[in-house]
Amino acid sequence: MLKKLIQSIRSPLRRPRAVRTTPEVVGNHQHSLRREQFSRNAVNVVERLTKAGYQAYIVGGGVRDPLLGIPPKDFDVATSATPEQVRAEFRNARVIGRRFKLVHVHFGREIIEVATFRANHPVTEDDDSDNVHASRNEAGRILRDNVYGTLEDDAQRRDFTINALYFDVTGERILDYAHGVRDIRNRLIRLIGDPEQRYLEDPVRMLRAVRFAAKLDFEIEKHSAAPIRRLAPLLNEIPSARLFDEILKLFLSGKAERTFELLNEYDLFAPLFPASAKALKEDPEYAGKLMRQALANTDERIRLGKPVTPAFLFAALLWPALPARVLKLQDRGMPPIPAMQEAAHELILEQCRRTAVPKRFTIPIREIWDMQERLPRRQGKKADLLLENPRFRAGYDFLLLRESAGEETGGLGDWWTDYQEASDSERRGMIRDLANQQEEGGAAAPRKRRRGGSNRRRRGPRTEGASSE
Repeated sequence: MLKKLIQSIRSPLRRPRAVRTTPEVVGNHQHSLRREQFSRNAVNVVERLTKAGYQAYIVGGGVRDPLLGIPPKDFDVATSATPEQVRAEFRNARVIGRRFKLVHVHFGREIIEVATFRANHPVTEDDDSDNVHASRNEAGRILRDNVYGTLEDDAQRRDFTINALYFDVTGERILDYAHGVRDIRNRLIRLIGDPEQRYLEDPVRMLRAVRFAAKLDFEIEKHSAAPIRRLAPLLNEIPSARLFDEILKLFLSGKAERTFELLNEYDLFAPLFPASAKALKEDPEYAGKLMRQALANTDERIRLGKPVTPAFLFAALLWPALPARVLKLQDRGMPPIPAMQEAAHELILEQCRRTAVPKRFTIPIREIWDMQERLPRRQGKKADLLLENPRFRAGYDFLLLRESAGEETGGLGDWWTDYQEASDSERRGMIRDLANQQEEGGAAAPRKRRRGGSNRRRRGPRTEGASSE
């Protein structure tokens, strides 16, 4: 099916529409950027390369974000110097990458990424795939991107206009080859060149378009958006390890909830989370509410500067696909707990084939889900033992997440909230009440419903928040 899709969209590749051969020069009286706003180390790299006779500019997010009043998380430099020439200028430099070779210049904990000006690849049908500097696969996707060129070439091969801005630290000028300043003012994400060809070259650009739109609160320009739904299946051809890295960028940027909405709008969620997308389609109210709440919680933690873990996020995004699998195994005669364990194993294995989730995250995912089966079992000393479990906090937070999505648990979240705050004698009383209720065949309910209900977040003993593990 994917092969047919590629054939249907792969007309002879067209050369991208050219960007300006001479840039629009935005003088320092036309913008607010000053060299003092940039990393001293980035400025130092640019000045040393310029002094050595090379062209060098701060580029990308380091220019784009300050224009929007956003502090850049890092600074990149584009230069006419090759990676080997850059390394020769800096003792603290290291050449990295194979698909896209560049240089990291280390200044303590700060790394300035230096990339050589790139040129566009040949786009003819007889493209030489044995070229050691560049190659494409049969669908037009770029496999190696080490064809060096001029500053004008580099501007043309960048993905979005807002990322093709070059800051000259000496004259404090912005060199704008693709009307990126205009698109920043209009809050638009626009691809440079022919959108379909650019997505064929690298389908991950569709995810990047969504990520930038969510992060910056921009709209995707209509021509850049038009092919996305049709080309979304091309993401199935992207290596699973790279997709995992992209998912972290998508959901850990502080705009995860908005990102989720855009991924679904452009049919990009299913290639990343096929089982979850199916569950979302079958039960949009519950699955959608649980996923959105988990993403909103993640955004809030990032806003407050708290650490987050992908394990809790993946556990939430995959959870709606789990119950149906458990029931299916139980219908075949498998007991509940083994059915839960087997379904969890299968679901995580399938997801890892799509996005290579590392073992350091898949193990906590399983433990968070396992805790959902253990939290209802509170008799005797089990409740205290669960409190001592290092995954209790994650399991408890996940229970509250399920309840916030409308899942009925018989007041289990309130019970555990009360139990964590109770004294030793009060805890013994809660266990006795629970035993009496179960002997009488009644439902296990909290002794007292506190203000705020089950959505309150209480501090558990010897544990941290679920997202900080």
